[in-house]
Amino acid sequence: MSESISQTGTIADDMSAEQMQNILQRQKQAYLADGVVPSKLRIDRLERAVNVLKTNQKEFVEAMSADFGHRSEHQSIFTDIASAIGPIRHAQKHLTGWQKKQKRKVTPGILALLGAKAWVEYQPLGVVGVISPWNFPVNLTFTPLAGILAAGNRCMIKPSEYTPETAKAMAAAIAQEFDADEIAVITGGPETGANFSGLAFDHLLFTGATSVAKHVMRAAAANLVPVTLELGGKSPVVISRTAPMAATTDALMAGKMLNAGQICLAPDYVFVPSERMVEFVESSKKSVAKMYPTLVDNPDYTSIVNDRHYDRINQYVEEAKGAGVEVVEINPANEDFGQQPTNKIAPTLLINPPEDLAVMQEEIFGPVMPVKSYEHVDETISYVNDHDRPLGLYYFGNDQKEVDKVLGQTTSGGVTLNDVLMHISQENLPFGGVGPSGTGSYHGEDGFRSFSHTKAVYQQAKFNPAEMLGLRPPYGDKLMNLLKGQMK
Repeated sequence: MSESISQTGTIADDMSAEQMQNILQRQKQAYLADGVVPSKLRIDRLERAVNVLKTNQKEFVEAMSADFGHRSEHQSIFTDIASAIGPIRHAQKHLTGWQKKQKRKVTPGILALLGAKAWVEYQPLGVVGVISPWNFPVNLTFTPLAGILAAGNRCMIKPSEYTPETAKAMAAAIAQEFDADEIAVITGGPETGANFSGLAFDHLLFTGATSVAKHVMRAAAANLVPVTLELGGKSPVVISRTAPMAATTDALMAGKMLNAGQICLAPDYVFVPSERMVEFVESSKKSVAKMYPTLVDNPDYTSIVNDRHYDRINQYVEEAKGAGVEVVEINPANEDFGQQPTNKIAPTLLINPPEDLAVMQEEIFGPVMPVKSYEHVDETISYVNDHDRPLGLYYFGNDQKEVDKVLGQTTSGGVTLNDVLMHISQENLPFGGVGPSGTGSYHGEDGFRSFSHTKAVYQQAKFNPAEMLGLRPPYGDKLMNLLKGQMK
């Protein structure tokens, strides 16, 4: 079943590739018809995006909770509403500076002496496609809009089918503030998503699983659409012998249990000095009990998004038990998770699991965390380098030489020291992966640049020096003398 887009931009059910192509064509034509996108209009669009978030906060929070079975209201306001408004406000504040032409030096220098000039201008790409994920469905739809709208683009958005209520709420809310030729939200299932990936956007941003990204990139390649891929992977944590354990596990478990671990940057596995393993486990229990004295009915603790992911995560634990791994379920109130109405899972540590277990091969995306002991930090560096480059890496400790060694000898999308997740919240830092954890980056000025065309402009001097310098035939000594100077 499919329905076409209305004049307000509201979209329901699956759409055909032809219908989406028509929307894309409308947006491209509107972009070209408008010509230069003034700063005032860009700021207005950013303001309307903020209005969508503020006006529909309650509806979005309720929709996310419905999609998850239960999702913390406070967490949703924090991670999906306020944390999306911040980047948009940042873009409004800095837009004028980002838009300025950047002067570049003219080479060879004699051209500058004769009056030649060179500079870079930042031009909108046109229409940007956004495929947003289910884990932070509002944030990861609106945060990219900060850079996309600041750069002067129009946008088509395909939210995840795993959070259908949130997708519908966003489609209706965005349609109240934006015409369909500015921003259009496309709801629907996997077939719609596949067709969306194959549209001839001017740029495509995908946030999601590495396995799906391969299909998205392949579809985009048919039209040579440049892509930004924000993926995930297994983000490691290295705990130094110098780390204060209580503060470390407070930060680590808070990050691991946020959204029940359903975060692309969630700490996936932890390295702990062998002599501190017992201390780490006990400290982790205390940290969880302090933040979550109960879990099953605790409104602050989020459910696993659906049965498939719930079963997948539980299977990791069952496989580990079958392999004889020490399994530490952190359940402060000794609650029965078998009788719960929602898909909640207690935070669970797996102590030194063997490498052939699924939990060591796949991104966990849940509140289960393998913990590996080590003797020397070089072991942790070698392990990280022997695996796919992660989206994030976390180090806890106060040994600066060790910090420099870990930073210098590992490659990851980003790093947070003495905490987890926090580098993603910094609008003055680029956010992105490397290798299998992603390509390209955005946030702040880096987002503006990613969604802009960097246009090189050269202005010749009023007196064209080509003949004087011997750059035109017949060639001779003038040219050779110039080239000899350049080849020194």
